[in-house]
Amino acid sequence: MASISTFTRLLEQFKQQRPIRAGSLIVTLFGDSISQHGNSVWLGSLINALEPFGLNQRLVRTSVYRLIQDDWLIAKQVGRRSYYSFSDYGMRHYEKAAERIYAGSRPEWDGHWTLVVLPSAIDEKETLRKELSWLGFGTLLSGMMAYPGTSNRRALQQTLAEKQLTDKVIVLDSHTSNEESAKRMQEVTYHGWGLAELATQYEAFLNRFRPLLKELQHAKSVDDAVCFQIRTLLVHEYRRILLQDCDLPDELLPVEWPGTSAYHLTANIYKLVHKQAEQYLLAQFETADGGLPAAKRSYYRRFGGLN
Repeated sequence: MASISTFTRLLEQFKQQRPIRAGSLIVTLFGDSISQHGNSVWLGSLINALEPFGLNQRLVRTSVYRLIQDDWLIAKQVGRRSYYSFSDYGMRHYEKAAERIYAGSRPEWDGHWTLVVLPSAIDEKETLRKELSWLGFGTLLSGMMAYPGTSNRRALQQTLAEKQLTDKVIVLDSHTSNEESAKRMQEVTYHGWGLAELATQYEAFLNRFRPLLKELQHAKSVDDAVCFQIRTLLVHEYRRILLQDCDLPDELLPVEWPGTSAYHLTANIYKLVHKQAEQYLLAQFETADGGLPAAKRSYYRRFGGLN
């Protein structure tokens, strides 16, 4: 099997991170892989799969426990073995991210904005601000968050209902009234959504993973386990940046936005390794009923279609 030196360096860099954020990597693994194969896996399979990433057994157990406490995972005991799945909350949140990770298209925009006013009396303001950022909202003013469009209105209402804040915030519809205001909003968006920092992160991602694509394109063969590790780390690092990207429409983004190139790079690498990554999953991961079931049809629609 060919050695992928670029990935070896990327994996070592990941293992040297402090903190290593094991919980986030486990969420990536569940979202990218386990959710597509029945959404249940034996703890031992997780421990074995995550060891190459620098996560020892104790760290995996601790991280899984914390994810249960945070309602991301649920546990099922069968005999002496523990099996884990995304909770409804965890699945719902990852599916929001998955729409953006694997689809790549940015929303069409008619110039309308959804505004959420956060009264200062709300104790949960920072928690709500974080939840809204997951939905693509950015900070427009100190007590106001904004989203370009109305496509996430249902998710917004669901989030407010979950936090019991429906009657405590103000939701408004808005529209820029002239071309000058539209230009000004684009400037405000650049700063309010932190696009300069985001562009820097996308460029760093491109610089790190472009050599990996070239090496994979010329490799005669790559081990199944390495393909699984590549896919997992790739999605994890791309997802980490994407969750900070509020998915703005093209009209509000700078010309030659690096996020577009990052998506295409991720798609190209993913397509090169996904078959062997799947072979590794089906051979090595266990459920209470035996091996993992075949992937859902939705898996093969990722990145415009997987062969």
